[in-house]
Amino acid sequence: MNAEFLAVLEQLVRDRDIPKEELFSIVESSILAATLKSQGPARDLRVNIDRKAGDIRAYARLTVVSHVINPFEQIGVAEARKRIPSCILGQTYEIEVTPKDMGRIAAQAVKQGITQALRERDKDRTFREFKDRVGDIVTGTVRRFVRSDVYLELEPSKCEGIMPQTERVQQEEYQVGDHIRALVLRVDKLPSGPKIILSRSHPHFVRKLFELECNELSNGTIEIKAMAREPGFRTKIAVAAKQEKIDPVGACVGIRGSRVKNIVRELNNERVDIFRWSDNIREMVLESLKPAKLKSMEFDDAGKRVTVIVDDENLSLAIGKRGQNARLTQKLTGWEIIIKRDASQRIQFEDKVQQAVAQLVAQLQVDEEAAKLLVLSGLNNLDSIIEAEADLDAIIHEEGTRQKIKESLAQYKASHQAGESSSTTPTS
Repeated sequence: MNAEFLAVLEQLVRDRDIPKEELFSIVESSILAATLKSQGPARDLRVNIDRKAGDIRAYARLTVVSHVINPFEQIGVAEARKRIPSCILGQTYEIEVTPKDMGRIAAQAVKQGITQALRERDKDRTFREFKDRVGDIVTGTVRRFVRSDVYLELEPSKCEGIMPQTERVQQEEYQVGDHIRALVLRVDKLPSGPKIILSRSHPHFVRKLFELECNELSNGTIEIKAMAREPGFRTKIAVAAKQEKIDPVGACVGIRGSRVKNIVRELNNERVDIFRWSDNIREMVLESLKPAKLKSMEFDDAGKRVTVIVDDENLSLAIGKRGQNARLTQKLTGWEIIIKRDASQRIQFEDKVQQAVAQLVAQLQVDEEAAKLLVLSGLNNLDSIIEAEADLDAIIHEEGTRQKIKESLAQYKASHQAGESSSTTPTS
């Protein structure tokens, strides 16, 4: 039994990668708990395993008395002198009290207590390992789903990590067996074991990807000063270099975009905008809202508010798809961003339209509504109307108005031709 017992312990040492002495201590504690449960609460009971022979012994501190009242704390003088001939009445000695059925007790302890102790040890080891890895990226294999939470087997420790629905990128779909990377967001210590929370939607996931790809970021030559992210759609990053000669944007992008392409691929084609950091809020807003071209900016320093004026062509670019460009600029700078259309351009356009309408009303003798239809169709003078006279039926639906326009055009043509004839008649 002892040889088999030692062989089992040796196997556990190899399989669980646990120091041999630590395993012996765990076994002794487990047997002690089982002995107390079966034999009673002896005082200062301890269990010892012979490391070479595998013998299991139990010892208790007992007081030598002439008449035993409490067998868990006392021993008769006659029995004591069989074990310790020189013992003295009234003194306390450590005496072996190994029960006859210690083999059965040990077997039960190995089966129950040791398994539990090793499980607790693994939990503590996992917690210690991952609490120092918060903020790092780990790789895992998708094993199962619970509602919308994804459970991964992390490499190489084989422990389990959880990516809750709130930390997923909603546009991403996973299948059992997929290998994915995620950020260790936090590690919670629970009675059931450590709970490792993972994230792919947190902005620091993108930051860490850049640190892994860009040596200049990991060694501190350049740094990410600010960033904002809408997972699955777009990320904005402002970077700065500690030395003037270094291009921080170029370092992050890489040769021919190699570095940023790897990151975009990992993010499933999420758009990443990188620009140079500045202490000047005007330059930050200007860079962050690119590719939109801004006409002007008005700053309210007290309210930390920026009003951006753009023309019609750049309005949608400045706002971005679903408002992302403006929102991310606001998150990144910490200033409220208000984007407005350039009103002066619209007023100028309306003034030109009104002038052309008034001119056609006077020349064609039609109402403003008909004249405006012509102007908005691109026919803002008589010559252009004559060239497109065939299209009048599609523009002006009222026959009376159409006829009036044609008559005015005929008069204009006749007067125009008469003027040309008079100019070509030779003088006598």
